[in-house]
Amino acid sequence: MKRTTLLLGTAAVLALCVPAEAAGLKGWYVGIEGGANWVNDTDHTLVGTGLPSTTIHTHFINFDYDAGWAFLATVGYGYDEHWRVELEAGYRKNKGDRFEIEGTSFSSTTTVTTPGGDLKEFSLMANVLYELPLAEKFSLSLGAGAGLDHADFEDKRWGSDESWNFAYQGIVGLNYQVGERSQIFARYRYFVVPDPEFTFIAPDDHYCCQNFDNIQKHTATIGFRYFFLPPPVVVPPEEPKLPPETKQFIIFFGYNKCNITAEADRVLSEAASTAKSTGSASLKIVGHTDTSGSAAYNQRLSDCRANATKNNLIDKGIGESQISASGRGESELMVQTADGVKEPQNRRSTIDLE
Repeated sequence: MKRTTLLLGTAAVLALCVPAEAAGLKGWYVGIEGGANWVNDTDHTLVGTGLPSTTIHTHFINFDYDAGWAFLATVGYGYDEHWRVELEAGYRKNKGDRFEIEGTSFSSTTTVTTPGGDLKEFSLMANVLYELPLAEKFSLSLGAGAGLDHADFEDKRWGSDESWNFAYQGIVGLNYQVGERSQIFARYRYFVVPDPEFTFIAPDDHYCCQNFDNIQKHTATIGFRYFFLPPPVVVPPEEPKLPPETKQFIIFFGYNKCNITAEADRVLSEAASTAKSTGSASLKIVGHTDTSGSAAYNQRLSDCRANATKNNLIDKGIGESQISASGRGESELMVQTADGVKEPQNRRSTIDLE
């Protein structure tokens, strides 16, 4: 018992020293495991009346068991990377090596060694576990459980009996993740059935168990656990959406003119060709003037330049519905000047392909 407590305590201290990072798998899972089972030697007291005599007999029995085997299956759910709960069904079997019996009555004391017997147990437990990381794929599980244990006890001299009893256990496990959904693991359980009760019917006597000591078992297993979670979906980062590229063409006009020059016509031909080849959805035309003349006159002149540009593009095969045209007068100068300045670069139309 002391060694078991020391083992569990050491595991807990080591777990607290491990950095808290993602360790386990999440979602529903099933597991199977098998291994060896050991039962501590136990002392029990039987009191009964021999037949046909009414003499009261007291028997002090020491049970010594061989190493046996165990098989367990679990169904559980991982709430996050650390906490899990599970239901566990287990079967254990151990053969009794020898049962040493010291019997007393009012007048005599005898010691008898019997041939032994069998201890078969079926358990149903509910467990809570906490999983901590040790390395990239290794993790440590610490847990506890409680439930019911059905023990079928056979003594080849005194008879047999079976009963359901409360049981509890402590769990330490080492897990290794072998895939996106699976783990292999090794587990140790310290399993206790406190104060079980049995009644034996012998061929010539009736005995009722009194002061039946705790059954303490140590189970070491290896197993496989499979999680029913979907594999992680790696979503590639979205490429930033760039605004649609805008291509701009500029044509210039003579002083106080809105007719298309030969050079302007060449630029507009290039603009129309580009719009067709790139599939531009719209063309935005804005007419401008310099600062000579009144603001009202310049507004009318910029409108004229925008419309002249639009008509030229329509003649070159661009749909009218694709084109918007407006004038800004002298409000948006390419070259900043004082009022009344005749600046050639301000006498222009811009064509933006979108």
